[in-house]
Parts: sequence; C-alpha cells; structure tokens
Amino acid sequence: MNVLKVAVKVRGLSAIDMRTAAAQSLVEWRNELLSDLGGKENVSSQRLALVDMAVRTRLYIDHVDAFLMEQKSLLNKRRKSILPVLRERQTLCDSLARLLGQIGLDRVEVDGGSIPP
Repeated sequence: MNVLKVAVKVRGLSAIDMRTAAAQSLVEWRNELLSDLGGKENVSSQRLALVDMAVRTRLYIDHVDAFLMEQKSLLNKRRKSILPVLRERQTLCDSLARLLGQIGLDRVEVDGGSIPP
C-alpha cells in the first residue's frame, strides 16, 4: 500500500496501468465527478484539487478492499479483534466522505446558452 501511495503521490494517476478495468473505472468516476460539477472548464482549481484527492482516496480504498477480499478471515483469532487494515479502510472512507462533502454533493446544471428570439 505504501508503494502505491508514494507512486501515485509523485506521478499522479499516470502511475497506474490504465489498461486495467480498475484504472479505467477510476478515470471514468473522475470524469463523472467533473461532469456533475458542471464540466472541467467550470470547476475551480481548488475544487479540482479536491476531486483529484477524492479519486486517489478511492483508489486506496479499492486497493484495500481487494486485499481484504483475499483474506480468509477479517478477524485476528489470537487477539480476538478485527484486522487493523479494516480500521484503516474506515478512516479512508471517512476521508473520502469529507472530501465529497467539500466538493459538493449536488449536481450542477450548466446553462446551454439559449439563443434569444
């Protein structure tokens, strides 16, 4: 996970193999977010930075989810507790929810520029 975080932090989403379905889904989600905000041309640079952080956070969540699905159990039977990575996932989800709240949850309608009669 740390290697993925560093690579994405340094190179952005270009650090991911865009041929994979997961990467394509992530880029599609980013484009949908921007579309919901009225298009990239109508999004401030601050909001665009928040969108990029949200996309990265979702990438991390997806990565952790894949790891968790490979585990035989989410419980540490010796310690009688859940795996620590499950708590980390919840922290990432909370972070994503906060970012999406800052970006705005309402769809922005763009005026098509009607022609006066």
